[in-house]
Amino acid sequence: MHLRWATGAFVVALTVLIWTGLAGANPARWTAEGWRTDFSKQSVDLTEIISGGPPKDGIPAIDDPRFVTADEADDLQPREPVIQLTVGGETRAYPLSILMFHEIVNDTVAGIPVAVTYCPLCNAAIVFERELGGTVLDFGTTGKLRHSDLVMYDRQTESWWQQFTGTGIVGAMTGKTLDVIPSGLVSWQAFSKRHPDAKVLARPTSMSRPYGQNPYVSYDSAAMPFLYRGEMPDGIEPMARVVVVRAAGSNKPVSIVSLGKLREAKSLDRGGYRLSWEEGQASALDTREIGKGREVGTVSVSGPDGKPAVHDITFAFVAHAFHPEMTIEG
Repeated sequence: MHLRWATGAFVVALTVLIWTGLAGANPARWTAEGWRTDFSKQSVDLTEIISGGPPKDGIPAIDDPRFVTADEADDLQPREPVIQLTVGGETRAYPLSILMFHEIVNDTVAGIPVAVTYCPLCNAAIVFERELGGTVLDFGTTGKLRHSDLVMYDRQTESWWQQFTGTGIVGAMTGKTLDVIPSGLVSWQAFSKRHPDAKVLARPTSMSRPYGQNPYVSYDSAAMPFLYRGEMPDGIEPMARVVVVRAAGSNKPVSIVSLGKLREAKSLDRGGYRLSWEEGQASALDTREIGKGREVGTVSVSGPDGKPAVHDITFAFVAHAFHPEMTIEG
């Protein structure tokens, strides 16, 4: 999945190579790779699952996160995006400049086990509760993709999970769904001003990565998504950013609105939810330096009770792939 974004004949050749060489992956091949997953159980067409390039845990999740205070974090640029998460009155920040190279952080906040996830190819930053049916799950990366979205796995059963929906799609956990915890992408400058004493995920010291740099240069301004074979949405560019608002207690969307429409209006009311936009946040998928990306702004969503609501900012092709029944309001 950390294949440097490029254009032209190279991408065409590389895509053909991956699709023809790896798209035919099947349970027998996956078992030979060492997976203990129960492939007799699945809720999706297995031919939709392809390799993203790296092997199992080739993109290493962070299992023992290290934190500093906002005042101590001196390696973040003002406009770069961080995931802001508040659980039980405790607020933390998880910079995309770190998650870009790890995609999953297994953490515990205010006594609640959480999985903080980010799929760069979908720009989907989503936080899940890791406890399910009394069992705390630990997540890693499979190296697989479905609809260009990260396929995670839990280390307890090695079931495969769709990151965008939080649903088990292959293995013993097929059909199970993780609870989504409200979170949001905000600029580092805004977060540090509001929460100067909050914990901030620090760069791992045991691994060497080009933190702060974007390996997918110009990805979100490309004409088409990478490693995606599904249908494209009507009436909107596939790589246009959209806001997916999810119902409380459910991973199902109640509204999908293009970021362009919200940016123009500054605020919108949809189905009892209030969507707002303000400038100040850079795209993590534009320029080489994440903090210098073009302006995409910060979105906040509140529910009928006035509290932060579950939502995420993704691309139109992703919203359409997982929720084709929904109309994207452009």
